[in-house]
Amino acid sequence: MSLDSASPDPTASDVAGPATTGPDERGLATAELLGNAALGIAALVAIWAVLQSIGLDVMDWIRVQLQV
Repeated sequence: MSLDSASPDPTASDVAGPATTGPDERGLATAELLGNAALGIAALVAIWAVLQSIGLDVMDWIRVQLQV
């Protein structure tokens, strides 16, 4: 048995993936990435708001620890 006969045919129709009968989902990855980016920005804004409310204490603590 040769290795060529064991490997699948690269020109076979299943190379592109399984056939779907539902709606086209090619744009789904873009929508997921945009959603994740929006969630990341929202998290950064929330963290920034919390740090801003206690920011002076945090900055003073960092300065004391670094002896600046």
